[in-house]
Amino acid sequence: MSQSFPIDAIRAQFPVLNREVHGKPLAYFDSAASAHKPLAVIEAQAKYLAERHSNIHRGVHALAQEATEAYESARDTVRAHLNAASTKEILFVAGTTDGINLVAQTWGRANLNPGDCIMLTRMEHHSNIVPWQMLAEERGVEVLVVELNEDGTLDGDMFEVHLAREPKLVAFTHVSNALGTVNDVKTWTKRAHDVGATVLVDGAQAVPHLAVDVHDLDVDFYTFSGHKTYGPTGIGILYGKEALLDAMPPWRGGGEMIDTVSFEKGTTFNELPYKFEAGTPHISGGIALGASLDWMNEVGLAALTGHEHVLTMHAHDVLADIDGLTFYGTAPCKAGVVSFLVDGVHPYDLGTLLDQLGIAVRTGHHCTEPLMDKLGIPGTVRASFGAYNTVEEVDRLAAGVRRAVSMLR
Repeated sequence: MSQSFPIDAIRAQFPVLNREVHGKPLAYFDSAASAHKPLAVIEAQAKYLAERHSNIHRGVHALAQEATEAYESARDTVRAHLNAASTKEILFVAGTTDGINLVAQTWGRANLNPGDCIMLTRMEHHSNIVPWQMLAEERGVEVLVVELNEDGTLDGDMFEVHLAREPKLVAFTHVSNALGTVNDVKTWTKRAHDVGATVLVDGAQAVPHLAVDVHDLDVDFYTFSGHKTYGPTGIGILYGKEALLDAMPPWRGGGEMIDTVSFEKGTTFNELPYKFEAGTPHISGGIALGASLDWMNEVGLAALTGHEHVLTMHAHDVLADIDGLTFYGTAPCKAGVVSFLVDGVHPYDLGTLLDQLGIAVRTGHHCTEPLMDKLGIPGTVRASFGAYNTVEEVDRLAAGVRRAVSMLR
């Protein structure tokens, strides 16, 4: 672990780390599913709920003005964090899944026609598969799938073969939640644009670990979830290039997304980004999401990335000598995820015994069933790391796996 990374000071900011599970100190290795929250985020959400709660955008009284200012300030925090050109390009959504569905139901319905094709990859989360399958069935669109190399990287040759079909959309994850593979978004995006495709990137597992610059990557859509970036559940972001968003029809109708409503003249719609934000939003969640990004930037994205890299490499080292253990996802460039199986041991049983030792891991297919089917396995044990994890906890994980395996074999 880097001597400059202030792990003790960081851990002190996470109240959950003070608790025990089954009489053991909690070692939480499930941040890829949902990360815990530092005090700065908890307090930002609590402050709004306790002192500032009001609906936003529509009130002239003091609380409404304060709530609106805090919410829109959070939107600008996101804009700066992603290096987007304007807050018009930053939509608050319920999460990554909601962001992808918004694009599928607006851009997709307006631009995909029978005979078109779209391109996904084998490593996608169900959230970046199912909405496109549903739309493809409805619109008569073909779904092309890029397979993987043995180390969990994308098959570049197959990517090029599918691009020759000139897909209308290329949608892929920035970082695999099941394998940890970090995809070369900038290169893939450029190649997709070369054949006229629109590009959507699932950034749910990238934003918590990497610096993301949507201008440099030149992606058309980019979406992520707050609860994986040390923020609240039920809130996320969809970035979209302004020209694309402006041309897309609204998805949900209701308050805030309108300009005027008339039975006689019909309805006209609000400007961006509000055209896509119908109804009262998750105000406290948006404010706390802004606070989570501020917290990450205060710690330092490079420092976070470096710390998690140390943990990931150490986990590979200490788990590698366990008899019968196989890693899944060994790409040269990967984020803080270690997935594995042990011969003769069901992942659920291993996860259950680790829990008795106070060690939280995720077991199963991780919402990537097509990937697991291709690998011929039921799922994996996944340890995923966050800012608060330590090398000592990783050693506890390895010792726990050894103990559990000795009991289960």
